Amino acid sequence: MMKYLLLLILSLCTVSLYAQTGSGLSMAVANKMVLAAAQQCENDGYKVSVAVVDKAGVVLAQVRMDGAGVHTIESSFRKAYTSASIRMSTQKLAQIAAKDPELQGLHRLSNNILILGGGLPITLNGEVIGGIGVGGAPGIQFDEVCAEAGLKVFRN
Repeated sequence: MMKYLLLLILSLCTVSLYAQTGSGLSMAVANKMVLAAAQQCENDGYKVSVAVVDKAGVVLAQVRMDGAGVHTIESSFRKAYTSASIRMSTQKLAQIAAKDPELQGLHRLSNNILILGGGLPITLNGEVIGGIGVGGAPGIQFDEVCAEAGLKVFRN
């Protein structure tokens, strides 16, 4: 009985500690990430939107550059959401889905799923804690370069 009580107390302490420390992804860091990704795209000559979501898929920060298409707001969010939810690069997911017809229906899981490159998971100690998505560059490989620039801010 004491062993179970001790385990219960330890688990409550762990939950309390987790609640105090949060996910490791703050709004301040998310803002720096979207600005770094947008700056990379601006340097490359692209007008995009960038979104960062937490592990629940809730937007922490999002920016739409002057001149970026209105659709890029939605696509950047959906790419960030997908990479956080599926826990992989949306480009990798798109490649896997292209080879396996059963996986092509993944987008029907949620209106927020977008199987198109430009979304990357944000990881901390091996755990996915969010996602970053970029939409609007003239190709998914360019979206990913900008998303990677945002990830560098988190890693440093």
